Amino acid sequence: MTSLVQKKFGEAAADYAASSVHAKGESLKRLVALVRPARSWRVLDVATGAGHTALAFAPHVAKVTASDITEAMLAEARRLAAERGFGNVKTARAKADDLPFPDMSFDCVTCRLAAHHFGKPQAFASEAFRVLMPGGTLALVDNISPEEPDLARAYNHFEKLRDPSHGRCLSLTEWTKLLGDQGFVLAHSEEMDQDIAFLPWVTRMRCSAPTVARLEALLREEPLRSSLRPRMEDGGLTFTLREAIILARKPA
Repeated sequence: MTSLVQKKFGEAAADYAASSVHAKGESLKRLVALVRPARSWRVLDVATGAGHTALAFAPHVAKVTASDITEAMLAEARRLAAERGFGNVKTARAKADDLPFPDMSFDCVTCRLAAHHFGKPQAFASEAFRVLMPGGTLALVDNISPEEPDLARAYNHFEKLRDPSHGRCLSLTEWTKLLGDQGFVLAHSEEMDQDIAFLPWVTRMRCSAPTVARLEALLREEPLRSSLRPRMEDGGLTFTLREAIILARKPA
């Protein structure tokens, strides 16, 4: 049975391949710099989408497995890998909370801008821990919720209105605890702003006109206005999300 995530992202696969947020966002370059991948590494990218994170790591490592549940996304990842001449990238159908790989298969597991779709983030963390080599690294990037519960609920409602397959963005505090509970040792965390152009953001998810109007209204109202800071830039509505970059190690 096709899940809501598969349906929504299957329809939008080509748009995500071309999305500047996913292909060139500052967190992507920063993630590679922080991880400092080794040439001998085997990397697993979970919920790869169009493969942008997998392809960012490919020049620096021996092999990258780009995994996703959506075949249309995997097709885009294969296309981009071929265009860029990366013969060390392969794709695999895989659920984030039930990875079809043996224990201790990878030196690094990455996941960028996807975990807010996971229905079972604890299971994802557990599976990442299982497939990592001792001493391996989980490198996670995702949008994060505000720490205040009421504001976090408003923010996640806003995200789910735009994309019904949205699960929940966790706060940085929640991620830190969740990973620790699964056995990881936190190595690094930081936050950064991610400026979002409103029109491409709603267009990627094929939002209806009434939904677009409601999203814009929510942006301009409290409590989201102060948090997401909507403004006009380059002739278009822009707002700002918060992203976290988290590196966690599996003990050696």
